[in-house]
Amino acid sequence: MNNSERSHRRTGPVALITGGSRGIGYGIAEHLADAGFDLAINGVRPEDAVSDALDKLRQRGCDVIYCQGDVASTEARVEIMQRIKAHFGRLNVLINNAGVAPKERRDILDATEESFQYVLSTNLQGAYFLTQAAANWMIVQQTEQVDFWGCIINVSSVSATVASVNRGEYCIAKAGLSMATQLFATRLGEYNIPVYEVRPGIIKTDMTAGVTARYNALIDNGLALQRRWGLPDDVGKAVASLAQGAFPYSTGQVIMVDGGMTIPRL
Repeated sequence: MNNSERSHRRTGPVALITGGSRGIGYGIAEHLADAGFDLAINGVRPEDAVSDALDKLRQRGCDVIYCQGDVASTEARVEIMQRIKAHFGRLNVLINNAGVAPKERRDILDATEESFQYVLSTNLQGAYFLTQAAANWMIVQQTEQVDFWGCIINVSSVSATVASVNRGEYCIAKAGLSMATQLFATRLGEYNIPVYEVRPGIIKTDMTAGVTARYNALIDNGLALQRRWGLPDDVGKAVASLAQGAFPYSTGQVIMVDGGMTIPRL
């Protein structure tokens, strides 16, 4: 049975995961696949570069399409949504996970506008307007289906509240995404479409590979209460519970996945 046939036969929920082909996004995709979701995976790499990851997800029994595109691009966001509509005809969950780090960590006294725009266009602007598009489609679906369930989940970071002066643009983008969660939760409350924020701590991914030694030392010295790296699997479990409707009366809330890192201590 090919993917086109599968899409017409299955009526299960569909989730779009931006940045879903590796790292935290892939950990989320694994848990949603196991929970019975069909998946639209977004990423910037060519499809042949992520084919192994996509095939492993399909082996879990779900229908998977790849929506290549940079969420910072207006045109790419439109194409992503059109691809999902053409293949699945529905969207239940949007997970704004795609994110970039500054290409070069620089003190905020020396950071460039170019780096600021690069980080915010993906981490904040892209997520904000993709949420707008998904939310409007979910509202339409709700008018057509009495039992429609949909939600939006923003994957931010402890950097939304923990200052790092050598990557200020990243912190500002995540703080903005946190406010975007509250704004859309407020606007979509009348439609019963919850909006959540999942806030990871130090997670072992490609993005943190370059600072492994530094964070190893910090973790050993008690940076987090649970003295280990967080894993994409940890974030995936939290996101999957939200996506399945386990917290239907908690819109706008922040789910911390940081091992107790942000608990104030004396």
